[in-house]
Amino acid sequence: MCTLEKRGDLFLLTLTGDGEHRFHPDTIATILSLLDQAKSQSKRGSVLITTGHGKFFSNGFDLAWAQTAGSKTGAANRLHQMVESFKPVVAALLDLPMPTIAALNGHAAAAGLILALSHDYVFMRKDRGVLYMSEVDIGLSMPEYFSALVRAKIGTSAARRELLLSGKKIRGEEAVGLGIVDAAGYDSAESVVEATVRLGEKLAAKKWSGEVYASIRKSLYPELCGILGVEARVFATPKL
Repeated sequence: MCTLEKRGDLFLLTLTGDGEHRFHPDTIATILSLLDQAKSQSKRGSVLITTGHGKFFSNGFDLAWAQTAGSKTGAANRLHQMVESFKPVVAALLDLPMPTIAALNGHAAAAGLILALSHDYVFMRKDRGVLYMSEVDIGLSMPEYFSALVRAKIGTSAARRELLLSGKKIRGEEAVGLGIVDAAGYDSAESVVEATVRLGEKLAAKKWSGEVYASIRKSLYPELCGILGVEARVFATPKL
């Protein structure tokens, strides 16, 4: 399902297996538990890197599980359950006391892309993998916190339109040009992870206070924090 490995100052959260890494309620609970574990073990210089195995980073919520409810009402209730249970994952990443980096090994769609955008940095492959918000194509409304995250993380209305209103599958170089990801010049999943590890080690060497880092991060996204119910801790200005 997913694992958390500690490599020196780096925490490596991996969505395991060769499937689509769909977010079933059990998967969501596991991810949240592992983020809590990383938070409890964090120290100055800690960094989180999130990646996956196989051709998918994540293809979003487990819609097949929702459909097995046996009725439209039951399916809608299960989808609502996943939407609501995933909200604390986004909140936990926003509140995590360390820099966070998503290393996209492959496709990131719908809630899978939201997971990626919840990180401070996003790296992806140039040869394989697309970014895709499928909601307009499959007829699902956008959860409020999804929209708030996209507004917070993607700077131009044109880029947001391309991502949310076109049903377009965006590849690496275009994603960099639109300001959705930070880098996409990598030919394999391994090279993406290697690049994020190099960045992670540079950030870890700063030995920043995690609480201060998280506080500054949250101050950048007040609307998103309000929707997620995340409070920014205010630190006193140090005397010089």
